[in-house]
Amino acid sequence: MRVGIGYDVHPLVAGRRLVLGGVRIEHDRGLDGYSDADVLTHAVIDALLGAAGLGDIGTHFPSDDPEFKGASSLRMLERSVAMIVDAGYRVVNVDCVVIAQEPRIHPHLAAMSSNLAHRLGIVEVNVKGKSPEGLGSRLRRWPPSTRFDPTGPSGASRHLPMNGEEQSRVTGH
Repeated sequence: MRVGIGYDVHPLVAGRRLVLGGVRIEHDRGLDGYSDADVLTHAVIDALLGAAGLGDIGTHFPSDDPEFKGASSLRMLERSVAMIVDAGYRVVNVDCVVIAQEPRIHPHLAAMSSNLAHRLGIVEVNVKGKSPEGLGSRLRRWPPSTRFDPTGPSGASRHLPMNGEEQSRVTGH
C-alpha cells in the first residue's frame, strides 16, 4: 500500500472565477493561479503523484508552460491518473477536506465528489468542507486550501487510495 499527501492554497483575488473540484462557485473573488487554480483538484493530483513516486504537480504541469495557462485542473487530473496507471497503480479511494472561511461550500460538495470520481474512474470519493472559524488572520478572509490523504485496501494490483483537504492523502499497493 502506498500513501501520498497533497496540499494546496491560493489567494482569493478580484476578477477570477472560483473553481473547486471542477465546480464553479459564485463568489466575488476567485483563486489566483496560472491554471484555473482549483486547489482541491491540485491537492488530489499531488497526492496521487506522490503516492506513486512520480514527483509533484509543478514537475508535470509547470506554471511557466503556456500549455497550462488557464488550464482545467480536471484535465490535469486525468493526465495524472494516466501517469499512475502507466506506473502500475490504480486509485482505490479519495477523501479530501477543503478548508475555507468563505464561501460556504457545503452545497457544492456532492458535485465536487462526482467530478473527481468521474476523472479518477472510481466511486469512493469523499469531499468535506471545514471552516477555520476565523482563526489565524483575523482581519483577512482565508482563501480555500485543500489537504488530501488517501488510504485504501490491499489487493492484487497496486492501489492508490486517496483522501484530501485541498489536503489529500493517497495510499496504494
